[in-house]
Amino acid sequence: MCGKYGYFKLGSEIFSVENPLTIAEIGTSHNGSIQKARNLIDVAAEAGAKAVKFQIVYADEILHPNTGYVDLPTGKIPLYDRFKSLELPVSFYKELAEYSRSKKLLFSASPFGFRSAEELAALKPDFIKIASPELNYVQLLKYCAGFNIPMILSSGVSILKDIEKAVSFLRSENKDLPLALLHCITSYPAPEKEYNVSVIKNLSRIFGIACGVSDHSLDPILVPALTLAAGGFIIEKHICLSRKEEGLDDPVALEPDMFKKMCSALNSFSKKTYDEIIEGLTKLNYSIELINEVIGSGEKKLSPAETKNYGRTNRSIHYLNDLKKGDVITDKDIAVLRTEKILSPGEAPEMFDSFIGAVLQRAVKSGEGLLMEDFLTRK
Repeated sequence: MCGKYGYFKLGSEIFSVENPLTIAEIGTSHNGSIQKARNLIDVAAEAGAKAVKFQIVYADEILHPNTGYVDLPTGKIPLYDRFKSLELPVSFYKELAEYSRSKKLLFSASPFGFRSAEELAALKPDFIKIASPELNYVQLLKYCAGFNIPMILSSGVSILKDIEKAVSFLRSENKDLPLALLHCITSYPAPEKEYNVSVIKNLSRIFGIACGVSDHSLDPILVPALTLAAGGFIIEKHICLSRKEEGLDDPVALEPDMFKKMCSALNSFSKKTYDEIIEGLTKLNYSIELINEVIGSGEKKLSPAETKNYGRTNRSIHYLNDLKKGDVITDKDIAVLRTEKILSPGEAPEMFDSFIGAVLQRAVKSGEGLLMEDFLTRK
């Protein structure tokens, strides 16, 4: 399906540098309104997107209730409660999948756990998108690989060995699985200067798969165009009706006219050489100094904006209950969750099964990250 990293096939369409795959990330910008979701699909289609992507949210699959707060125009509320408010019936996404296809758009969503993955697979999406924080969630990767649906992985807040582990794991689970990789900076907004887009060419070469970018920068053209120059051709960007609305990602999303501007630029640049793309950007008043900064060194490393979040945005094992010394761990006591800013990270997801049946050597609080030392006898 995608043996050569110069193309990626979804259904009957083949995407490449000459025919880039532009994904309008609607996410949860609809705020639970089916009409708003349909409006977002409409503007994505009118702007020239090839695919739309949503997020199937169940709060318990993502966060611990004690994760912390998020600032919204209406005030500060618990992040867990915000995600809880975005839980929707399967029928909501079924209608959106059908409507997307009626608009000649590919349909996809990001799952965050087994329940959302199962519901998504039942909708027969054109691809499954794994968000950056779930790149190390091996249990979810394994579950999704079993559906034999093309997968696109985001690689924000990761280092090379994290990507290598995920790609190798998926290939061991399903060697024929169509797989693509998106370079990403997990910061909202992400500074254009930190994007280091030349790493895309190196990731394609190292892993032998199609690559692109999940772009959280505010500019509609610079990072997407330089992604094409680097050989990437999958471009994902958040879309919203207005940056002033209350969606979690609306402040960093592109409004319809900006998304259309991006698609138009990509269509134009897709027919040009590397040098012609650089020249075209300078004619759009991007300085060569800025262009070179965005191109970067090509080395895969955490960006300055990501460093403080490594190990926190990603998944790790957390306690779900207050437990006392001597308690025996069951699968109801722990879960693989995002840590975020307040809680402490735990051990890696692949260690989950090894702690079932283990005896605690100290009392722990619900929400804490599970650590190996919790089970070591103290002198």
